Formats: sequence, structure tokens, C-alpha cells
Amino acid sequence: MKILVGITGSSGVIYGIRLVEVLSKMDQEVFLIISENARRVMERESKRSIEEVESLVRESYDNDDLCSPPASGSFLTDATVIIPCSLKTLSAIANGYADTLISRAGICSLKEGRKTILVIRETPLDLSSLENMVKAKKSGAVILPASPAFYHNPKRVEDLVDFIVGKVLDQLGLKHSLFKRWGQ
Repeated sequence: MKILVGITGSSGVIYGIRLVEVLSKMDQEVFLIISENARRVMERESKRSIEEVESLVRESYDNDDLCSPPASGSFLTDATVIIPCSLKTLSAIANGYADTLISRAGICSLKEGRKTILVIRETPLDLSSLENMVKAKKSGAVILPASPAFYHNPKRVEDLVDFIVGKVLDQLGLKHSLFKRWGQ
């Protein structure tokens, strides 16, 4: 599977990093865009270097380069996952405002009818953000809030992260054992 992953500057870059790690171990073809704000957040929230994360993917693109391949619907992917998806990026995608490569790639994915997963990591939510989620959903996006469950009895923060990453993998149709499913 060919998957484009966008990591934006919302808190929770650990979700995007872990998704890239898991997809890499699954031998999926992963392409990556990390926003400038995500790079800053990574310095605060993660012990992983940007170079280390980028080494796990087939190719990494600059979020300011709107002439790179993911800026076109002709860049064939099976899915685009924006994880975490900041409310700014959600708004850009929902309203068709391609000001960055991540937002442009999300818009292209939707217009081409491809799986587009937006992992929102924000709380509480204001009315305009909820309306943007509805707009994105109506356009075909999967809205997957980073809201971990507890029925699998998590012991560590990593267990909570794996739950959300597992939910993304479920949406991609990829089998995994990142968390214990309800009733199992």
C-alpha cells in the first residue's frame, strides 16, 4: 500500500511518528510531510529526531514545496493520513485552501476519491472546528479524533498511542495487533 503521512504542528506528534514506525515495519510504501510547526513540537514532545523519522520512509517532502509530487492528484496513493491534524490544517482542507503541501495533498486525496484520514487532536472543540469536521466528512474524509479507549487496560502512554494508530490501521484495512479488541 502507498500511504502519504502528514504530521502537523498540533500536540501529539507521537501519533504520527508511531504510525510511520508501524507502517515501515509492515513494509508499506510511506511518503512523509512534516510541517515546520510539527518540527518544533517534535523537539519538545519526542526523543526521536526528524532525520530518524524521515529515514523510515521512502521519501520526505518539504511542506512549503507546492511543486512537489504530492501537490498533484496524479501522485498515486492509496491513502493520505494527517496525524495529528491541526485545526488549521482541518480548516484548510475542509475549505479547499491549499496553502501548504499537507493541506494540498489532503485536498487532492479527497478530490480523487482516495481514503483520507484526519486525526484531530484537540479539545474542547469550538463550533467552527466542528463545522469544518462536518465539511471534511461530507467531502469524504474519515474524521478520527485522537480519543483513546481504556477497555484494553493500557499500562503505558505508548498503549494509548498504539490504540489510535491501530484505529488508523483499521481504516486502512491493515491487520495489526496493537491493542486488544473489545470482548477479546
